[in-house]
Amino acid sequence: MLKVYRKQLGDVAVLCLQGGIVTAEITALRDAVLSQSEATSWILDLTRVSRIDARGLGLLVELREETLARGQEFKLRNVNRLVRQVFEIAHLDSVFEVEKEIGAPAFSLYGRPTLVLATASCA
Repeated sequence: MLKVYRKQLGDVAVLCLQGGIVTAEITALRDAVLSQSEATSWILDLTRVSRIDARGLGLLVELREETLARGQEFKLRNVNRLVRQVFEIAHLDSVFEVEKEIGAPAFSLYGRPTLVLATASCA
């Protein structure tokens, strides 16, 4: 079962995911992102994601496109080795912005630097 926990850090929404991003479990993730439009930036922390299937990858692509269309930024953080390999096999590793370190400067939205502190961590 995929569990989605949300942390709000100003206008940055951090979703802490636990479990598998798989066909039968993706509704919670889709709802968490698409039902919230007030965030300017999204970070999905995949520290505790155990697996991902083709539909899960498709959902991440869909969410990325939807958030970008709304002028929001979409990033992945703490992608483990197994999930990273799936991204590489699907040639999606260059599509997503992936952060490796917790507490590192996160991203800039259209030139505006934003820092996400260690409190954005789900670990």
